[in-house]
Amino acid sequence: MSFNISKILVSQPQPTSEKSPYFDIAARHGVEIVFRPFIKVEGLSAREFRNQKVAILDFTAIIFTARTAIDHFFRLCEEMRVNIPDDMKYFCTSETIANYLQKYIIYRKRKITFSKTGKFADLIPQMLRHKTEKYLLAMSDVNSGSELELLQSHNLNVTPAVMYRTVSNDFTPDEPFDYDMLVFFSPQGIESLKRNFPVFNQENIVIATFGPSTAQAAKDAGLRVDIEVPKPNAPSMSGAIDNFLKEHKSAGDRAE
Repeated sequence: MSFNISKILVSQPQPTSEKSPYFDIAARHGVEIVFRPFIKVEGLSAREFRNQKVAILDFTAIIFTARTAIDHFFRLCEEMRVNIPDDMKYFCTSETIANYLQKYIIYRKRKITFSKTGKFADLIPQMLRHKTEKYLLAMSDVNSGSELELLQSHNLNVTPAVMYRTVSNDFTPDEPFDYDMLVFFSPQGIESLKRNFPVFNQENIVIATFGPSTAQAAKDAGLRVDIEVPKPNAPSMSGAIDNFLKEHKSAGDRAE
């Protein structure tokens, strides 16, 4: 199958850095790259949160696996007029997430712990040193449940609390959808595509997916996955797209 790629939709927010490899790809191959998420995050209201019967001040430690969780935790605290005590402990999946806490608290005066590897499993040994803590796991409505299961398997006293949700970022009727390649990073993005375009006909549109669950969701939806990342020869999405465009330009040159 031959492909003529001139316009690519990357279903992520536009990079804030000018050094993004996507900008290099656009310049190198003469393609237009549009950054337009298929999904978006919205916070639960204070009323919705209260319906979970979770009282934040009942806990002595908060677990964060994403910066988004931090934003919505402190937003809810402000909306519900909850004053977090200075001795509250924070456990984070990575140093990057831990450093993000500085947006809301005086970092050096708090008890903050993070995984040195960025892996959630490597945070567990540190939490086991504080086994008497009452942990609150701040999370999204879309989650695999693996973190909670891991915590419970170590008999840690943990309660999950949904603080934000992932919803479809719907296209407007007058919004053009004239892309030659669609790039997805989550199963929810695939669901949003089908929601927005129930009679979507792929034909020569290239579908690129990141992660096995996203690829499977695309296949389950009857889509042809042309670029599947990560692979040994293409660990990153930008690298895989670059390789794909090189290969198909070369094929086009040979055909000429």
